[in-house]
Amino acid sequence: MQNKLEMIRQYAKEKLGSDRSGHDFYHVERVAKIASRLAEQEGVKDQAIIVAASYLHDVIDDKVVADIATEADELRIFLTDLGLSEGEIEEIFYIIENLSYSKELEAGKAQLSLAGQIVQDADRIDALGAIGILRTAYYGGHTQSPLYDPNVAPKRFTTKQAYREKSTVINHFYEKLFKLPETMNTLAGKEEAGKRKTFMEEFLKRFYEEWDI
Repeated sequence: MQNKLEMIRQYAKEKLGSDRSGHDFYHVERVAKIASRLAEQEGVKDQAIIVAASYLHDVIDDKVVADIATEADELRIFLTDLGLSEGEIEEIFYIIENLSYSKELEAGKAQLSLAGQIVQDADRIDALGAIGILRTAYYGGHTQSPLYDPNVAPKRFTTKQAYREKSTVINHFYEKLFKLPETMNTLAGKEEAGKRKTFMEEFLKRFYEEWDI
């Protein structure tokens, strides 16, 4: 299976290597590493599905690709040719199609397997902390969103469409990022997310001080 995982890693690198939205190959590689660490702490020995889903979770994301259906078909063919069973392929697809925060706004939290919960935690952890701050600013620039406007209050979103409308970079901390620790599935995930949230709160304190200098 190790050889198959390396081929999956290379597939993700090919698909995401040129991404400029903060959902690039290095993001999914970090998610895979975080997920492996969480899996170890949860006592999961077989991490194949976890690692595969970590690397593939953004290759059919609408923030990254223009034609989801075509990319999904291509991914399914790739995994089939790689020799994964139908059950393994379906589990990977279920995880990557149901872990996003935006989907939960309308459908509620999906009933993920432990493997899926670990990948979801890892993906959300990478949206927090120092990495999370830079990715938020980077994505804000990618979508041409304002950095900050003290006259624009954070919003509460109930639909994916509304969530995708432009807000400010700073508002994104309150609209999504600071809510993520509460959504963690694993104890290890909650602990790491909490630490990273604290770092981000300290950053914002300094940001507001410098804004009003």
